[in-house]
Amino acid sequence: MKGWRSIMKRIALLVGLLPLAALAAGPQVTIYNDGFATVKEDRTLALAEGVSEVRVTDMSRQLEPDSVMLRELSAEPFGVQILEQSFVNDPLTEGLLLYQMEGKTLRFEEKREDGTIQEHVGKLVRSGYVPGGGSEQPIVEEDGAVRFSLPGQPVFEGIDPHAFLKPSLVWQLASKRAGACPIEVAYVTAGMSWEATYNLVMPAEGGDVFDFTGWISLRNGTGKDFVDASVKLIAGDVQKVQPPVRRRLARNVAFAAAIPEEALPEERAFDEFHLYTLPRPVRVRNNELKQVEFLRAPGVKGQRYYVYNPLVGFGYYGGVQMDPDYGTTTEKKVGVRIEISNSETNGLGVPLPKGRMRLYRTDVDGRREFTGENQLDHLPRNELLKLDMGSAFDLVGERKRMDFQVDTTRKTMTESFEIKLRNRKEKDAVEIRVVEPLVRCANWKIAASSLPYEKIDSHTIEFRAPVPADGETVLTYTVNYRW
Repeated sequence: MKGWRSIMKRIALLVGLLPLAALAAGPQVTIYNDGFATVKEDRTLALAEGVSEVRVTDMSRQLEPDSVMLRELSAEPFGVQILEQSFVNDPLTEGLLLYQMEGKTLRFEEKREDGTIQEHVGKLVRSGYVPGGGSEQPIVEEDGAVRFSLPGQPVFEGIDPHAFLKPSLVWQLASKRAGACPIEVAYVTAGMSWEATYNLVMPAEGGDVFDFTGWISLRNGTGKDFVDASVKLIAGDVQKVQPPVRRRLARNVAFAAAIPEEALPEERAFDEFHLYTLPRPVRVRNNELKQVEFLRAPGVKGQRYYVYNPLVGFGYYGGVQMDPDYGTTTEKKVGVRIEISNSETNGLGVPLPKGRMRLYRTDVDGRREFTGENQLDHLPRNELLKLDMGSAFDLVGERKRMDFQVDTTRKTMTESFEIKLRNRKEKDAVEIRVVEPLVRCANWKIAASSLPYEKIDSHTIEFRAPVPADGETVLTYTVNYRW
């Protein structure tokens, strides 16, 4: 299979839980299409016999606390049991320190225009900080006067050594013995996602042959860096209860370099989904967008053709439609559609996760020009890829109803149409596939047509109309309805 290489598997441990120092790198992160991830990290806890309070620092800001799971890794079990868990997601900031100083005397430094510093000392009546978000006007009492603003930059005498500097889990743990206990902590977090994007490049000449490449884009908006992470990606629609409001990732993301082509991700089936494993540990910083090439298949054969569907959005929805104006709205644009077989014989044959597909055409001067894009849904192997890639500039369709008769006694309708297809290309003749939904009632029969047609489904037919260069083709047909 073109473009796919073997995987380099790495296993890493992350040990670094207060009060012990960090020893190694490497969380295991599985990211889903829908904006969340599962994280597993190996840590070491310093436990006393009986009950201990332990902090697990540097957690994701968007961690789901009730998803946390702890598993002992020691060969000699400690019998660890979580008695109580708290998730502290309000790390130390200037606003939080001010909030904690309410009612106390605090020193402020005001920088004047001449560069000198004036010191203020006053009682902080209200900090202006609102836990959980929002703000109020601060209130400071200085020399018997009250002001509704801070007189300068607050100066703090020190920081509580027990202050939380990063989002943390606080556990009350029961242990049967004391010592250093290696554990695995696993949790679900929002704020991580991935998506696939594809590029199709057509040559200037030589027919519909494409160079097909696929990229994976990882986004991290968890508030946490993942260093030397072993990353897996799940493609598929995973059922998950969504909260009423989802936080959006920050827009000021940084772009990271791609993994070289000799180390492409490996794909395999997993339950009812498909799993892609990155070939080496990666560093995904907070607010970073990291891109990895996962597919490269040159010389893929496809078919590009033109489609005229004058009734976009129309269909048969049941009953009998006798309104004379129903189904007479017409569209003049002729669309461009591409079909590619996702098969091994065509250089592909791999499950393609959903994502954006961009089409480029190589100009005669060798430059690649963007010509359209569309969204690809999950596509299994050996299925047909169909993409609508915009409209053809030099092709025009025009549909006109020529006759409409209703006989309510006999319960019949007759409708006739004329469709004109114009090709303004100076040299190239084209074939246009004309899609006609038959929308008036369930039973229909084509009474006459100027070109052969194919029945696509129970209420759709398709004509294939050749149109000469700089010429016009007129298609006519009559349909009889009966109910």
